[in-house]
Amino acid sequence: MPYIKSISIHNTVERSLAYILDPEKTDGLILTNSMNCIPDPKCAYLAMKTVYEHFSGYKFDEPLPQNGKGRVKAIHYIQSFDPKDNITPELAHKIGRTLARKAFGDNSQVVIATHIDKGHLHNHIIINTYGIDGRKFNANKKTLDEIKEISDRVCLALGVQPFDKSKAKRKTIAYNEWQNEKRGTSWKQKIRDEVDRLVGWVKNVDELLAELEHLSYTVKRGKYISVKAPDQQRAIRLKTLGEDYTIEQLSSRILWRDVGAGINNPCESLTLRDKYSETIDSVQEVNANHPTLEQLGTLLLIINRDRLQSIGEVNGKIEQIKFELEKSRQEVNTMETKYNLLKSLAAQAEEYFSLMDKPSLTAEEHLRVEMYRETLAQKNIESRSDLDYLKGVITETKQKAAPVREHYNKCAALLKEYSDIAITYEKISRGDYISKLVEQQRKQDNLLHHKR
Repeated sequence: MPYIKSISIHNTVERSLAYILDPEKTDGLILTNSMNCIPDPKCAYLAMKTVYEHFSGYKFDEPLPQNGKGRVKAIHYIQSFDPKDNITPELAHKIGRTLARKAFGDNSQVVIATHIDKGHLHNHIIINTYGIDGRKFNANKKTLDEIKEISDRVCLALGVQPFDKSKAKRKTIAYNEWQNEKRGTSWKQKIRDEVDRLVGWVKNVDELLAELEHLSYTVKRGKYISVKAPDQQRAIRLKTLGEDYTIEQLSSRILWRDVGAGINNPCESLTLRDKYSETIDSVQEVNANHPTLEQLGTLLLIINRDRLQSIGEVNGKIEQIKFELEKSRQEVNTMETKYNLLKSLAAQAEEYFSLMDKPSLTAEEHLRVEMYRETLAQKNIESRSDLDYLKGVITETKQKAAPVREHYNKCAALLKEYSDIAITYEKISRGDYISKLVEQQRKQDNLLHHKR
């Protein structure tokens, strides 16, 4: 259910672009995109400035008048998603890109950025009031309603339910009020993320709480432990963050991590291999062709392959792999962001030098030359030899990214294997596991009997 609002920008275009293109808010700039400019604050600003001044006849950075707000240079749209939509950052970004193209057209100058730093995902879209074809875009209630309608259609097409006005208790809601309603989720997720990170290396719950305090969190100890993040107004009890965040479960998570580091758990009477083997034998007694048998056999092969001895070791390795996976993901994102930016820059340089070789240019081509010249000057690209060097950097970046991406994929695959082992172990450790299979088999046999 995305909510959309618009802000007219009169004299802070560069600052607004820098804000939405913040690497910390956009997963290392991986969740950014653009049309007819590149997603770099300075370069996008200069490209928009060139187009605006060419068609408007006014300065892009003219001071505000003594009376009034002055001319609108750009429009900033914010498309916010309800956490209940349960969408991924990638899907939110795809929705933002599609909305920009459908709403503004291919000749507009637009920068799109998806922010993941709040409790809800939201897209920032900044559009120059003039497109490269000279068409002027005006922001008013009518255009905002049209964009909301397009947003709804895009969301439906991509499987996200738009805001249902007919079922709403209130016809309208102020954006800041809507945002405040979601903020509790934001603080909870912030605390969860910090606790998850600390669980990976602290020795016990007391040390975890001490580290939170060191990070400027306020911790209240007592019958229930409450935590308050910096700038948060009200403290949150740890147990309200979910089952994994009770004191008992946090202690267990830290213990299992230590087991994974080499400490044996005296409560385990059977090795992991024995437990799986015993269960496979029991399943065979129920039905030698039962689909569960193949799944258990596959997991047992992984246990033997990696010489896993206990479920504690598996849980410990899961925590380690999660840490390594996140580290790899950030490295991949950094390289892919650099690669995509360099490719966009090379494409503009290629077109710029091709246009410069033409004996005559159209008015639109003249404008593109001016646009590209500003961008290339920012990146110190002055000749074709500079472009050739840039292409070499692009090739080198792609080659360096390949093994990092491969390592990430291996970590992701291993995490899935170990998680399947842990989840299945929890199931087979319950006393009613085999009895459930027996009941399942009985129902299947009865169904086949009735069909006959």
